[in-house]
Amino acid sequence: MSDLTPTPNFPGIRIGQEGPYGAAYADYACRCGQSASTTAGGSVAALVQDYTDNHGPAHRKEGRT
Repeated sequence: MSDLTPTPNFPGIRIGQEGPYGAAYADYACRCGQSASTTAGGSVAALVQDYTDNHGPAHRKEGRT
């Protein structure tokens, strides 16, 4: 399997879990240069919300690139 880690050249968000009982994790990279990561369950939801509101999909709204 290839490495699916997001980068500015391959922007996106990755969400996963370390095994069936492990900690959840998430990371993202945006084409604007911002990136973030977390391994805390509650912080994963906040990171996804940040990506959705301010990066990735948000850059496609209102004519932004």
